[in-house]
Amino acid sequence: MRIPIGLFGILKEAARHLLRRPVVGIAALARTEDGRVVLIRRGDTGEWALPGGTLEWGETLRTSIARELLEEAGVVLLSLAERPSVYSNPERDLRFHAVTIVVRATVSAPSRPPSNPMEILEVGLFEPDALPTPLAHHMTDMVGHALGGGGYWE
Repeated sequence: MRIPIGLFGILKEAARHLLRRPVVGIAALARTEDGRVVLIRRGDTGEWALPGGTLEWGETLRTSIARELLEEAGVVLLSLAERPSVYSNPERDLRFHAVTIVVRATVSAPSRPPSNPMEILEVGLFEPDALPTPLAHHMTDMVGHALGGGGYWE
């Protein structure tokens, strides 16, 4: 029996987190040049979320967020704002303890589908005052802080 490539990626990611140490994640409040917010609908929960993921070995945060935005949302990173927010409450994500850095980004419009359709079901563009709630993994407050200018520490 062959394991689908999408499932292999999910299993590999889960195995990395079994060490029970906090992992570093990065997510973006990504907005197109016309101001719409890019969200992804997750395959595991069916909920909408900020695009992002965990830092790969040898990557910088800038490289990681550019990769995640392209893989998950099919968008190209155009620019990053200077005031990120940092979240570290272990209760945020029941899968593992993550330290998540949220950045504000300007991106292109989506130009391709998500790389892993089992992980990301769809990509949506939303006006800032019409975002779906609640967002996955307690991201609703992350979005609020980012829309307010960023610079939040947990």
